[in-house]
Amino acid sequence: MSKEPFILYIDDERPTLDLVAQALKLAGYNISGVTSGEQGLALMRQRKPDLLLLDLMMPHVTGWDVYRAMKSDEALADVPVIIITARVLTQGLTLIEGLPPVNDYLTKPFDVKRLIRAIQQWLPPTP
Repeated sequence: MSKEPFILYIDDERPTLDLVAQALKLAGYNISGVTSGEQGLALMRQRKPDLLLLDLMMPHVTGWDVYRAMKSDEALADVPVIIITARVLTQGLTLIEGLPPVNDYLTKPFDVKRLIRAIQQWLPPTP
């Protein structure tokens, strides 16, 4: 019996978080969302996600901080990351020099169908 893939979404904007979580649940995904980098790192260490959706611009512990911490953690380094941000990434998928590039990114506002296509590249299809 295979386990259902688990997606974690970290975004400090509750309306965006709720919209994405609802859309992905309707598409058959198991998703949890948290509104801070601190909460996200704590949850990832308790339950390793199969995929991380990550906002970059958050107060206190930013998406950059979360990405750096998880890629430096041997237990989390292999988790695929899709960035969801209002910021256009001019340097492509390489966010931090010396760390692996992110797997994909979407710029807010974005189409949920595009997000699902990006997720499908990294996770097995939902039943």
